[in-house]
Amino acid sequence: MRLLPGLVLSFLLVSTFTAAFADEKLGAPLTVKEQTPIADLMGKPLKFVGRTVQVKGKVTEVCQMMGCWMMLTDTATGAAVRIKVKDGEIVFPKESVGKTAVAEGTFTETKLTREQAVAQAKHEAEEQGKKFDPATVKGPITSYQVEGSGAIIQE
Repeated sequence: MRLLPGLVLSFLLVSTFTAAFADEKLGAPLTVKEQTPIADLMGKPLKFVGRTVQVKGKVTEVCQMMGCWMMLTDTATGAAVRIKVKDGEIVFPKESVGKTAVAEGTFTETKLTREQAVAQAKHEAEEQGKKFDPATVKGPITSYQVEGSGAIIQE
């Protein structure tokens, strides 16, 4: 009988320890069998536009307001891609920065006029609590990102 409290305590400690190191699954389950290197994706983006892709990288930024996007960076090449989700559909934890993540979704192209690019950059600066200078935004831009459907934040 004296062993029972010790066994229960041991079980709880092991369960807590195991749960603390479990991967965090967000959104829909990942289904793509082969990952696309971020450098390939960003190096020849038109090849991938409209396709469902899966990428893996280090989380270098997360939206500080709503967790609606995160930046994944390939540490070997420095190539980075934004994973964007609809507000509230998935919330990327702010504590994910520095962790490795695998994300999946449709690779998209967005063309913005200079005015649209300024408005977007201003919004992003506000999200990050950074100062914004419209002069830093040059002419019309084309950007690429993954419209995320699911992700796994790895411990």
